[in-house]
Amino acid sequence: MARRTPEEELRDYARLQVRSGLLTEAEQLAEVAEAVAAEMPGIDAAILARAWIAAARQELLAEQATWPETTDVDRLRAAFVECQQHGVKVLAGAEDHWAARKLLDNEGSSLQGVIWFLPTDVWHAIDNGMLELNLWHASGANAAPGDALLDGVLSCLTRHGLSAHFDEGRIEVVARWRRRLS
Repeated sequence: MARRTPEEELRDYARLQVRSGLLTEAEQLAEVAEAVAAEMPGIDAAILARAWIAAARQELLAEQATWPETTDVDRLRAAFVECQQHGVKVLAGAEDHWAARKLLDNEGSSLQGVIWFLPTDVWHAIDNGMLELNLWHASGANAAPGDALLDGVLSCLTRHGLSAHFDEGRIEVVARWRRRLS
């Protein structure tokens, strides 16, 4: 496989930022411009970032017209709402595991657990159709096979039309991340 140029990598980074929808447009611009400045010094990073983000948005708008009415992201959202109704908080695009730990430290006594996943997990689901979720008990312990919490979350995902299983400490959900632009 041929190595990609820094420009190709940065364009892809802009595409993933737009498609994930985890950041506001201003945050996307700041993230991409920062990456451009770091990888391509001497270039007007803001202009390049703005152009690549605009191109990625146009591409996504054209593509989303061909999507089914209900996407995997819609099913995930519905499943996550149900999980939250049962005391399992969801941190979509968490910065890192410390964000989940902080949530449990602050709200743990009122929660059954927390589902969290990173932006890189979303990027994987954009390109590969599989989203990996972390599931922790309110104590911070990882979910494990046989846990009522894990069984409940897997059942919830299934009820919402998503195929999921637990593997090597994470829930693997067969889901293509197709989030519509508003």
